[in-house]
Amino acid sequence: MKLLIVGKNGQLAQELVKRKPEGIELIALGRKEMDITDASTTMEVVGQYSPDLVINAAAYTAVDRAEEERALAFDVNARGAEQLAWACREFRARLIHVSTDFVFDGRQSRPYGEEDGVRPLNVYGLSKAAGEAVVRSILPEAIIIRTAWVYSAHGSNFLNTMLRLMNERDQLGVVSDQVGTPTSTRTLADTIYHLAGQPNCQGIYHCTDEGVASWYDFAVAILEEGRSAGLLPQERAVAIKPISTAEYPTPAKRPAYSVLDKRRLTEELGVELAHWRQALREVLQEKVSGENASQ
Repeated sequence: MKLLIVGKNGQLAQELVKRKPEGIELIALGRKEMDITDASTTMEVVGQYSPDLVINAAAYTAVDRAEEERALAFDVNARGAEQLAWACREFRARLIHVSTDFVFDGRQSRPYGEEDGVRPLNVYGLSKAAGEAVVRSILPEAIIIRTAWVYSAHGSNFLNTMLRLMNERDQLGVVSDQVGTPTSTRTLADTIYHLAGQPNCQGIYHCTDEGVASWYDFAVAILEEGRSAGLLPQERAVAIKPISTAEYPTPAKRPAYSVLDKRRLTEELGVELAHWRQALREVLQEKVSGENASQ
């Protein structure tokens, strides 16, 4: 299988490269090599490589900044997705498009299923919902994976921000009334490769690690597991204070509850997902191994 990954500089694309299974010829491209917002360039590059499958891991993900950069967010998340879908249709390539829990408004009291209606609260969510819609209209057989709270051992994400702050400060306030599921890029990458090997799969799938947490819960777990992994000093006291969304206002509104129902993935396809805390331990061990290797 020849596989083309778009968005090579993002944390998901880097994980996909790192976890590539045997038997896959992989090409990873960034914006310099292929600007997906440009129709002619996208068509030309996809035609040049003629992949069996394209994974769209490119996205505008600056949730708060998107409120002021609406045009840019839609350009990447909607128009970019559209151009990729047209190119995949033209050259008969399958497409896996990555989306987000932020397409939901968070007012539901049960996990969101793939069939639940989207109602985004912010510009980022609106742009991703628009991307989903245009992909489905052009390429009904495409796979759309919605995920949430993604982090990895490297790059800019909640895990690495918390580890840095916990090494710098004695006290942190973390929002406790937004609930979802932390998701390791390791889980997401492995699931994408599983779906890539299922030629009859199409439509929307939800993928996160198992379990439920608030951002506060996630931060407390990072502190505890970070100490166990040796990434945070045992003797240093760090107080983590739960705060409300109202106490930490942001330009973009966020869903209060965005847990995703993953039964289509686990029951129909037999994908096994670890609890988010176990996944966190594995990522922290990866960080430890990386630090030891660099010394």
